[in-house]
Amino acid sequence: MLIKKAIAEKILGRALSTGGDFAEIFAEDSLKNSIRMIDDKIDTAISGRLYGAGIRIYRGVKSVYATTNDLTEKGLLECAERAAAVIGSLKADIQVNLTEKKYPDVHPVALLPGSVDAKEKAALIKAAYWALKNYSPEIVQAQTSLLERVQNVCIANSEGLFTEDRRVYTRFGNLALASDGVENQSGWEAPGRMRGYEVFRDEIDVEEYAKTAAKTAVTMLHAGNCPAGRMTVAIENAFGGAIFHEACGHLLEATSVAKGSSPFAGKIGQKIANEKVTAIDDGTIPNAWGSINIDDEGSPARRNVLIKDGVLQGYLVDRLNGRIMGMESTGSGRRESYQYAPTSRMTNTYIDKGPDKSEDIIKSIEYGLYARKMGGGSVSPATGEFNFAVAEGYIVRKGEICEAVRGASLIGKGAEIIMNIDMVGQNLAHGAGMCGSISGSVPTNVGQPLIRVSEITVGGR
Repeated sequence: MLIKKAIAEKILGRALSTGGDFAEIFAEDSLKNSIRMIDDKIDTAISGRLYGAGIRIYRGVKSVYATTNDLTEKGLLECAERAAAVIGSLKADIQVNLTEKKYPDVHPVALLPGSVDAKEKAALIKAAYWALKNYSPEIVQAQTSLLERVQNVCIANSEGLFTEDRRVYTRFGNLALASDGVENQSGWEAPGRMRGYEVFRDEIDVEEYAKTAAKTAVTMLHAGNCPAGRMTVAIENAFGGAIFHEACGHLLEATSVAKGSSPFAGKIGQKIANEKVTAIDDGTIPNAWGSINIDDEGSPARRNVLIKDGVLQGYLVDRLNGRIMGMESTGSGRRESYQYAPTSRMTNTYIDKGPDKSEDIIKSIEYGLYARKMGGGSVSPATGEFNFAVAEGYIVRKGEICEAVRGASLIGKGAEIIMNIDMVGQNLAHGAGMCGSISGSVPTNVGQPLIRVSEITVGGR
């Protein structure tokens, strides 16, 4: 137990002593390990520990947040007093009574990272590395990495909540660089789960992911340049969902909605997307990379339907922005660590299955682009304007996937693209990623089936 209940009651009382109407403690003890292999050798093996607590106080919609890495009673009291002094100068004795609450763990872990021998991990990394390197003589550089994190947290607040949680994350990265001596192209695959090391024994085949990364790099090395212009685009499943996550998902977070800076603010009950689009944020999917038992404010994970049949159903809401908006939390308050105050964030966000078959989506395109794999991009959070690279793309002619093309990018606005999604397939899949915002970087899944965007601007060369 990071903090005893009796001490947490005392800390919260002190935090409220100057006129605050809500106080919260978030304490954390995290262990993180990473191992990387590059240039035929394991060159990095790093372990780190993060230990500390953040204390947050509300007075109306005003919020103060202070942190400390001293979890003794004295250290926590001093932290609470620093935060309380910003709220006001009133001195009052406040009594807080906590009740311990245990939430079910729906993300079972069989093998904690620390229980697995380092030799076995090294063998796993080397197997994936050589699968990358040996895929083709054109692979000039390969990199594999294993990331493990175990985060133990304790959350208490002045509404009486006292709870603990353990989060175990495991992710494997494969990066391939192909070159012909003039041009370079890369391929990247990085599956992750909220599971332990057992994921590599019964679910994730790292060598297969490595070969997929290498195939992308080699294919793009021999691809021609993508033509530019307005065209129909089919975006494949899994990580293709990054476009919805970035261009639309962030605009449905209360972080932007509460300020009125989102184009979707005030539009609940209105049609904002094509009727084939149903979008969901679900933190309850067992062992998914972006899943949680509880959020970082102690609210239980939820399955939040954001858009149903094109109609906006709701937003992702944290406690503070919920106060501003007059809405309850949706289990969406997340943070990277105790060093950040939480805000509304996504978990596993995806476009749900639709009525169309993948082969019919491709056949429907007279001329366009098939984006098999999406890459990185940039988004304006205020407008939803985005620019995303296509990591692996192909021209479609008369309903047939033809030659590979490189240098493609998708350019547009989130509010427009979801109206232009006019075909939604059935091969729903998810892809793991990290999402950055004002509360740091958190694990999130993106996902979708194959979709068709009737018209979008494609940037090329």
